[in-house]
Amino acid sequence: MMKVKGIAHRGCPSRYPENTLISFKEAVKLSYSYLELDVQLSKDGVPVIIHDTSVDRMTNGQGRVKDLTLVELKELRIGGTEQIPTLEEALTLLRDQLIIDIELKQMGNLYPGLEEKALTMVQEMGMLDQVFFSSFDHYSMVKLRQLEPKAEIGLINHSASPALFPFLKELNARYLSINLDYVTPELIQRCEQENIIFIPYPVDQEEDMQDMLRYPSVLICTNELERWASISSVG
Repeated sequence: MMKVKGIAHRGCPSRYPENTLISFKEAVKLSYSYLELDVQLSKDGVPVIIHDTSVDRMTNGQGRVKDLTLVELKELRIGGTEQIPTLEEALTLLRDQLIIDIELKQMGNLYPGLEEKALTMVQEMGMLDQVFFSSFDHYSMVKLRQLEPKAEIGLINHSASPALFPFLKELNARYLSINLDYVTPELIQRCEQENIIFIPYPVDQEEDMQDMLRYPSVLICTNELERWASISSVG
């Protein structure tokens, strides 16, 4: 079966709760080439997969991720049935299935050791060639690059900036994610010239999908997996 060229944002959130194993399985079933997930640390330093810094929105519990141990996090339920996965559980499930965009939810020094712990887990599982690391916190990616020269790295930025390109080069980073509102044909062209894999996010509306289809180099990030799969297969 042909792979759908795109990044499944937090799994398949239109069908299952985001950042859960069942949601990741659905993205694999829909033949996506990439999957994005969000990594933070539990109180006892275990890399876990959840987007917000608190558990309030997604689970039946309350509190900050960093104040809860893995055992406490595992007792919580998402959508009544699902658990917060560990990075190890997600990597085990996704091994040899697709490329994983591990977004480190670092903010300043919110999670000391997050970079080392996520990287070590990937290395121990022999999956360095199946992932890339990304973050809004660019210092986090500098740290990751210092830890592992071979790791693939991406920068996430809300807005577009010409200053990102020399920095990408300095970091030897191959991926750049920018909010769709800031995307221009010039930006896409610059990424092509610099050999950067460009990721606009979130590309969820049909008209935006049709627009992005005009640029074969672009790797869209979407919450609407089925919509993009049907549009891109026709395109």
